[in-house]
Amino acid sequence: MHPNPNFRKETQERNIKFVRERSFGTLAINAKEGPLLSHIPFLLMEDTKTIELHLVRSNPIVSALAEPQAAVISVMGGDSYISPDWYFIDDQVPTWNYIAVHIRGKISLLQQEEIHDVLDRLTASMENRLLPKKPWASSKMDQDVYNKMLRQIVPVRMEVMDIQGTWKLSQNKSDEVRHLAANGVEENGIGSELELLSKFMRVVDT
Repeated sequence: MHPNPNFRKETQERNIKFVRERSFGTLAINAKEGPLLSHIPFLLMEDTKTIELHLVRSNPIVSALAEPQAAVISVMGGDSYISPDWYFIDDQVPTWNYIAVHIRGKISLLQQEEIHDVLDRLTASMENRLLPKKPWASSKMDQDVYNKMLRQIVPVRMEVMDIQGTWKLSQNKSDEVRHLAANGVEENGIGSELELLSKFMRVVDT
């Protein structure tokens, strides 16, 4: 997380809302062979104290979870290089704006028989966002085929201990200067989800 307090003023409610909207991030743990990463969809439960996810059985993280492990999930939003020229004021330096929320906790394997319910909850959460499309459900599949696929993945739970967000949106600049930089992001930004990032830069509460 960025140490500048200007970039860490967002409410926990907004951090959680952002995590729920994304529901995708990078899981990281420390293992004997060094850090291990995996890019995963996940479901933050209603009480915000638990995350459910699944991993392919061959993922090295699965082997490392013989015992529960400390872990972090990094959830990223829009990001872009910021050119000093976009500020239209003197003596500025380049930087990179971004949104990131880190979820820290302890992950462990669940019993294999829980995989069906874990997947159904995650799928239902995603499919409900696509309404009025009729939601897809695992019951649409041949159950022998589905159960064979399920054997290739394992259910995982994370007990959430801390959620911290960085919303680095040029809050250390005046409204006018920040809006000019947002124009630069929207027109010539280098990064991802530039329109979303520029929108946040314009509405940030300084």
